[in-house]
Amino acid sequence: MAEQTLYFEDYELGSTRVTGARTITEADFVIHAGQTGDFFPHHMDAEFAKTTEFGQRIAHGTLTFSVGVGLTASFVNPVAFSYGYDHLRFIKPVFIGDTIHTEVTIHEKKDSPKHADQGVVTERLAIINQRGETVMVADHLLMCQKKTS
Repeated sequence: MAEQTLYFEDYELGSTRVTGARTITEADFVIHAGQTGDFFPHHMDAEFAKTTEFGQRIAHGTLTFSVGVGLTASFVNPVAFSYGYDHLRFIKPVFIGDTIHTEVTIHEKKDSPKHADQGVVTERLAIINQRGETVMVADHLLMCQKKTS
């Protein structure tokens, strides 16, 4: 993981980056269920899942979110930190064996209402499967230092 310093002014609206990809495995389902306590049958019971509209087990939404966001962490920006996520939506299910990647687009920049020396950069995330389908979207709010004059 590399370090890259980007100040508020360095982010360009509309610029995009694409992450590497990761295949979701059954082990991911089991580990995530154990970590969160979410053993909902849609994720863990293959026989039950056959009776649903999807016909098979689906990934936890929070698993898809965690992996999709984790893929964006390819560098550390020492002058920025995550301020949270807005507008999170699960668009399509993710199945065991699906390979996902994340596309990040700089969507908005605005001054911080609390800190004159910082701004909020909104990164629009789209998590996409191997078929080119968007499976999840979210806005990541990044609190970022401004350059000093």
